[in-house]
Amino acid sequence: MDSSIDLSLDYADSGVSAVLEELDAELVGLKPVKTRIKEIAALLLIDRARQHMNLNSSFLGLHMSFTGRPGTGKTTVARRISRILHQLGYLRKGHLVTATRDDLVGQYVGHTAPKTREMIKRAQGGVLFIDEAYYLYKPGNERDYGEEAIEILLQEMEKRREDIVVVFAGYKERMNVFYKSNPGLSSRIAHHIDFPDYSNNELFEIAQLLLSQQNYCFSKEALTVFKDYIKRRRELPFFANARSVRNALDRARLRQASRLFSRMGERLTRQELMTIDALDIKASRVFQGEIDGHEIDNN
Repeated sequence: MDSSIDLSLDYADSGVSAVLEELDAELVGLKPVKTRIKEIAALLLIDRARQHMNLNSSFLGLHMSFTGRPGTGKTTVARRISRILHQLGYLRKGHLVTATRDDLVGQYVGHTAPKTREMIKRAQGGVLFIDEAYYLYKPGNERDYGEEAIEILLQEMEKRREDIVVVFAGYKERMNVFYKSNPGLSSRIAHHIDFPDYSNNELFEIAQLLLSQQNYCFSKEALTVFKDYIKRRRELPFFANARSVRNALDRARLRQASRLFSRMGERLTRQELMTIDALDIKASRVFQGEIDGHEIDNN
């Protein structure tokens, strides 16, 4: 056996670099998150190199916790993680299955176990992403079966750790309470990653990226108005970072469409069809101190 290995060749062959580049291009900011994902990828590459040299070690813990407010990219990163693990040979399929409490917990005796095991079965060979995981734990309610779901997850996370990765996600404060409620759960999670809120400038960059992807753009006046929109929106309830920005752009497109439709009979230029004007944003109820469209963004 060769006594040396070129990591660059293994890295290039794995295709992981392309996934990391996509992550950089798709997600604005989140530098600490991206750094941690790259560190995990590096750990897995080194582990493969060690296996090649017959340097055996214990199986790497890959279950994860993603904490942060809504719209900070947790699901997107989970999807990229599943691809990385697949391309490095740690997962057979590399798909992502998203679940909430309703997918795992039953409403009567004997209902929870088959529901939870069915979701685990669907996620085998990939990643099971459990959003708002703290809702599984409802202390003081004897008729709640969330604890049963947690126990089954713990068993399967240990038994199938070479065939499934579980990611628990939700608000940081609530997730901390959730983990304290079950030390066995916390001990099985190797990687805790916190997703910070976006800054106003990052949210504006996200808006421009989203518009560009759909062949839209802001007018000069709209640029200034949307920056003001971001500042006002994040001071209102139910703010969800990039998700709230995306919702705002969807409503601006509706207003633009209505405005252009009112000009029926006129010829419209390509630029007019692309441009979001200041009025399309200024009409938002956010400028009256209300949540536009009664928006409620859950995690």
